[in-house]
Order: sequence, then C-alpha cells, then structure tokens
Amino acid sequence: MAESQYAGRGQQQNRWHSEDGKNLTFSLLLKPVFLPVTQQFDLTRAISLGIINALEPYLGDQLKIKWPNDIYYADGKLGGILIENLVQGNQIKNSVIGIGLNINQESFPLEVPNAVSLKQILHRHYDLRLLLSEICQNIEVAYLNLKAGRFELVRKAYLERLYWLNEDKIFKASGQIFKGTIENVKDNGLLIVNNGAETSEYNQKEIEFLNK
Repeated sequence: MAESQYAGRGQQQNRWHSEDGKNLTFSLLLKPVFLPVTQQFDLTRAISLGIINALEPYLGDQLKIKWPNDIYYADGKLGGILIENLVQGNQIKNSVIGIGLNINQESFPLEVPNAVSLKQILHRHYDLRLLLSEICQNIEVAYLNLKAGRFELVRKAYLERLYWLNEDKIFKASGQIFKGTIENVKDNGLLIVNNGAETSEYNQKEIEFLNK
C-alpha cells in the first residue's frame, strides 16, 4: 500500500491525485491462468464487486460501479481500478491490479470536480489498514467465484450494481451527444446502450458519460 501517490494512472491516461496517508492506493498481483483471454472482463467484474461489497455496509445502495470499473457514490467518483494483464497464448499469466480509493481526503483539486471521499460522505475518519483488509477479503471471495466457474453469478451481481443502468442519461459517442439507456454489458465487456432508435455496443474508448 502506497502512503502517497501524485502521478497515479487511470483508464485512458487519466491522472489520480491522492494526499499523503489519507487514501488507499495499492496493487494486487493475481495469476488467473484459469481465465481465458476472451473472458478477461470477468476479472474486472470480480475486482469491482469485491470493492463494492466491502464498502456497501458503510455506504448503502448509492454505491455503484461506473462501467467499466470506476467506483461511484451517487454522482461522485470514490475510486478507480486499472488492470494490466500479461497474456501468454490464450491465457492470462499475470494480472497487476492497481486500486485507488478516496477515504480520508477532505478536498480535491478543481481538475477533478466529481471526486468524493468516504470522509466527505460520512463525516468521520477511517482506519486505512482495516478497510484494506476488508476490501482484500471481499476481492478474494469474488475472485474465488470466478475460479470456481461461477461466471454468471459474478456477471449478474456486477450488472445489478451498474451506475445508470436502465436510466435515461446523456452520452457522447463519435462526436455526437445523445440521450440513451444502458441496457446491459456483454460477456466480453462491451457496453450496450439504446438511444431510442437502435441499440449499439461500445468499448471503453468509444463512449463518454456526460455526468460532470
């Protein structure tokens, strides 16, 4: 677990800002050799669910996963995940999972306007090592579900906790702003959005949530 992180990386080269000793910034090394490359998004699901399940007793049902793997409370970003896989043949040999969660930080730079922390929400200080232990325990449970082949269980739980699921919201794709509804996430991780006229599939770089 890092005590501070000033140049953390997120998805699409986003930057992560964390004050000294106030947040959780840590990495896990997993060896999911049982998971075919075509199912690597299930690892994203499992890690996201582990974090959600650990924090849900504190934050309740306003805690969501913003596709593909950001952790949100209401419309505020509580944290994020970056997974880097080393692939060998059709298997994932190693996975390095970087996790950053805002816990005790009380203010954020203007360039991250939708960031929120556990302390800002609940107005109390939290023991980082205790939370880390709870998060790792819940990640292990979700990961072992994958290892046992319970893919549908993990996929269903991920979808049930998805931010903006079945809600009319504003998105941007191919330079166009449109109203759409998230209907599903495919097994391979593609986001399914209906714009009222048709249903389209998007990967992470193809669609933007206009929630700021």
